[in-house]
Amino acid sequence: MATFDTSILGDLLLGRLSFRPGNLPDKQALPAGRHNLGIASERDAVLIVPDDLQPGVPVALLVMFHGAGGSADKVLPFLIKHARQHGFLLLLPQSQFPTWDLVVGGNGPDLERLDKALHEVASRFYIDPSHLGFAGFSDGGSYALSVGLTNGDFVSHVIIFSGGFMSVLQQNGAPRIFIAHGLEDEQLSIETSARPHVTKLKAAGYDVTSLEFKGPHRIEPAVVSVAMDFFLKPATPH
Repeated sequence: MATFDTSILGDLLLGRLSFRPGNLPDKQALPAGRHNLGIASERDAVLIVPDDLQPGVPVALLVMFHGAGGSADKVLPFLIKHARQHGFLLLLPQSQFPTWDLVVGGNGPDLERLDKALHEVASRFYIDPSHLGFAGFSDGGSYALSVGLTNGDFVSHVIIFSGGFMSVLQQNGAPRIFIAHGLEDEQLSIETSARPHVTKLKAAGYDVTSLEFKGPHRIEPAVVSVAMDFFLKPATPH
C-alpha cells in the first residue's frame, strides 16, 4: 500500500510550496531565449532567459500568472521586453485547466507544478532572494496574491494587475505588494477587489503600493513599467 507524507500534503492544501531559494545550481544554465521547462506534457511552464547573465551572480526572478482562459503567450508580450532590458528571469506557469486550481477548488495540481518549475529554475540559476516576485493578471492576480502571501517568507514582491480575490489560510513573511486596477473594470469592480484588499493588507502591516488607472479590465503597458520599477528597485535593509 502506498504511503504519503501527510505533512507535505497538509502544506500543499494550505498553499505552501516546498521550494526555497538559496541553493547553488547543480545543472548547466540554459542559454538566452525561450525554453519549455519539461515539467508537463501539455501547457508546460515557459522560462525566458535574458542575454549576458553572469555565472554565479544572483539573478532576479519574476513569476507571472495568466488570467482565466489564458496562457503564457497571452501575458508574455507585456513583460518580455522588461526581462530582456533589465536582465531578469521570467517564469510563466500555465494552469492545467482553463483557470488556476485555487480559483475552482483549492490548491492542487497547479501548485505542485509551480513548485516543480521553481525547483527546475533554481537548479540552473542562482536566484536573488531579494528579488523573487509573483505577479498575475485577473484570476492570475488572485492566484499570485494568495500564493504570494502564503509563501511570503521567500517571495519578496507580489504584483497584482486587476486581481479579484485573495484566499490566504496561512500568512508568512512580509513581501512588498503592488496592486493596480482599472477604474472602469467591468469584470472585477475596484470597489470590491483592489480597494478593500489594499485597506486590509495595510491594516495587517504590509508595505502596499496601489495604482488606480483610467481603463477597463486589461493589462496596461504603462502600468507594467511602473510595476517593474517597483520590482527592480534595490532592496532596502531592514
